[in-house]
Amino acid sequence: MQRRVLVLLGVIAVLGCLLATQVARDGLVLWQSASFPTSSAQMAPPESVSSNSQLDGSPIVNVTSTSALDAQSAALNRVFNNADNSVVQITSKIKSVNPNIIINGNPFEQDSTRLGSGFIYDKEGRIVTNNHVVDGAETVDVTFIDGNIYSAKVVGRDPFSDIAVLQITDDFAAEEIVPLELANSSNLQVGQQVVAIGNPFGLSDTMTTGIVSQVGRLLPNKEMSFSIPNAIQTDAAINPGNSGGPLLDLQGHVIGVNTAIQSRTGDFAGIGFAIPSNTVARIAPHLISEAKYDHPWLGITGASLSPDLAVQMGLPKTFKGVAILEVSTGSPAEKAGVVGSAKDNIPDGDILTDIDSHPVKRIEDVIVYVDEHTSVGSHVALTLYKDGQSHNVIATLQARPSTIQDG
Repeated sequence: MQRRVLVLLGVIAVLGCLLATQVARDGLVLWQSASFPTSSAQMAPPESVSSNSQLDGSPIVNVTSTSALDAQSAALNRVFNNADNSVVQITSKIKSVNPNIIINGNPFEQDSTRLGSGFIYDKEGRIVTNNHVVDGAETVDVTFIDGNIYSAKVVGRDPFSDIAVLQITDDFAAEEIVPLELANSSNLQVGQQVVAIGNPFGLSDTMTTGIVSQVGRLLPNKEMSFSIPNAIQTDAAINPGNSGGPLLDLQGHVIGVNTAIQSRTGDFAGIGFAIPSNTVARIAPHLISEAKYDHPWLGITGASLSPDLAVQMGLPKTFKGVAILEVSTGSPAEKAGVVGSAKDNIPDGDILTDIDSHPVKRIEDVIVYVDEHTSVGSHVALTLYKDGQSHNVIATLQARPSTIQDG
């Protein structure tokens, strides 16, 4: 009997040692998880941990303050901190109508809330954001990183470029606002590192990073039936709520306004788009002074000539230009005598090869030139090719209507 007791006590002692070792290991794992850095105040491990090795003998790697960050991480951290009080969350409330619910003979109306982002444009309390963030609202709430909330009114909007300018209407004298500087987006290079700051899914003050994936993209704006030229493509994560926030270079300058993602789910899928800062620099002053911006308009739709299409039209395979498909009624192009196609399969109208002596190789060339290098009332020289001959016409550009196709 006594022998059995001694054996039992021995087993209990061994189990106790094993349990103590497992608890120690579990405790170490729990500490590592709990100390995962979520803010600069949590970057350093507890001061009581001064050992140079873990329980299994492997060294402990201490995580310290920003002074220990590598050069690239430190640069990103500086951009974030410098822009911290310049990026705001925008909350707009709009009325939506549900035609399926009828009350007293009228469709049911309810308030819905839309969240987006924006950035400080000047010290007068003006803010740049996307038009689709504030569409349908006249006043919005603007929330700074310190939690202060101010009312703002929409002073100007341009649905074609998806840009809007807000003006804070409350007294914001106590708020330290720092306008963000606009960079020259024409200097962007593919591969350049960029930072997006905004409020994805309402998570305020969020930074993501990536590179410029490409420039000069044509971004369709289906609601307006026109395209936004020279959009910036980036792989920085952009999600719902990021709209209207800044895309920054590593000097903290705004190179674009985050506006759209290409996704089948509505969430980030690796391709984000931003409106270039040069577009903001051109349009924002007009929105402030005139509440709108008139885009110049030529009034054509066309197709870029591919080698196959050129051959079908009886042209050399290397022939470059834009086949005119349609000419809008009453447009500058119609008044100048531009002829569209009478066929649906193979175009048989004019081919635009030059605009103001600038070669036209794609439809994008026409859209970008008209939008960025001309204004309403400008005279543009069009070089047209048809039936083996070229001829020139002069078109006087008009203000773009709201629902006509590109051109």
